[in-house]
Amino acid sequence: MAQDSPPTVQNQTLLLPCHECDLVSEVTVRESSQWLQCPRCQHPLMRPADSDQLTPALASTALVLLALSLLFPYLGFEKGGLERTMTLTDAAYELAVYHHPFLAVMVIATIVVIPALYLISVCWIHVSLAGPRLLPGSLLLARWLPRLQPWMMADVFAIAALVSLVKIIAMAHIQLQSAFWTFTGYALLLLVTVTRMNTIGLWQRLLGNLQQPAGARSGLTALEQNLTGCPWCGQLQPPGGHHCRRCGSHLHERNPFSLQRVWALLITAILCCIPAHLFPIMITTSLGKTEPSTIIAGVMLFIRHGDWPIALVIFTASVLVPFGKILALGWLCAATRQHQSLDMDSQMKLYRITEWIGRWSMIDVFVVAITVALFQLGNILTVEPGVGGVAFSAVVIFTMLAAHQFDPRLIWDRQRGSTASPHPPLESSP
Repeated sequence: MAQDSPPTVQNQTLLLPCHECDLVSEVTVRESSQWLQCPRCQHPLMRPADSDQLTPALASTALVLLALSLLFPYLGFEKGGLERTMTLTDAAYELAVYHHPFLAVMVIATIVVIPALYLISVCWIHVSLAGPRLLPGSLLLARWLPRLQPWMMADVFAIAALVSLVKIIAMAHIQLQSAFWTFTGYALLLLVTVTRMNTIGLWQRLLGNLQQPAGARSGLTALEQNLTGCPWCGQLQPPGGHHCRRCGSHLHERNPFSLQRVWALLITAILCCIPAHLFPIMITTSLGKTEPSTIIAGVMLFIRHGDWPIALVIFTASVLVPFGKILALGWLCAATRQHQSLDMDSQMKLYRITEWIGRWSMIDVFVVAITVALFQLGNILTVEPGVGGVAFSAVVIFTMLAAHQFDPRLIWDRQRGSTASPHPPLESSP
């Protein structure tokens, strides 16, 4: 059954809780505006907009470019009179052929399936908003959009393709096929679409303005007012319910067992680091000679060839970032137990960098997928994925899950006297 038509967002002053520090701020919803930031932690709260035609246009264009990228070859090479081309699906297919279905699913899901679902959902929701009634499933899709964002890695795959080109250009003549350019355009448009999407602003357009609880005021945290703020739609409400009364998302005053889950995931990631660096991530067979390559061996190979920038990229993404992320999350968990005053600007910067940077460690896995898909020349030259690649992708997944399980409000709860005065939210650049 079709739902009622989407309400028009009117100019109104609302109380909006910050998802990262729990401070309740007073915001004014206008027809269009810059991003509004929390005055205490500078976390982006919302970007009000009564209409948005650019975002669905970007999303639909990205879908067209993705379809073209799947239809045509992505990369090709020529070596000793032998020629071979690969498509995007080959990157996953060859991994499955060599008995690594987990890696195959990871590759195709993060660069094609999840982004396509995200873009289709964006288009569906905006078509629904443009019509007289909300289309079926619009509210469900709106709940899932922010949950899909961290697992879209088309931009990481595009960078991995450039790293692969530098790695294999000395071995063969590389040809950039038509899908290489369409996929690059798709990755850029996907990135722009994601940066334009704001969950709270979207729920404003779907359901209208927030309902304001009696007695709620700005300048205090929701917890101090015995309220709970929904992290997805921004609705303030009394605690006790398991679901938001406005958008239906799961609701908690603080994420239950947040620290226990983070520590469990970090310990699992540390255990996976051992096989990830001890076992080969890639095995090359040339003229009957087999040469396994670990992550560190790959970095050293680039250094020996004089490719210091690429070696630095691989070392940073595959070594520094995973271990640095584990240490950073461990420190943030310890900070939730600190009663003394902390530099909260530094803590929030550390948390946001940790949450954002983890996905870039997938560069090495994507480089393996591209190389395996290209170099299948029988007895002349064959590249196979190694066990280390599976372990390393597990490290990336567990550290990403740990970052998303961490509740930064737990640090703010320990900072006495850190509640901001009831100033209006800051406006950031568009």
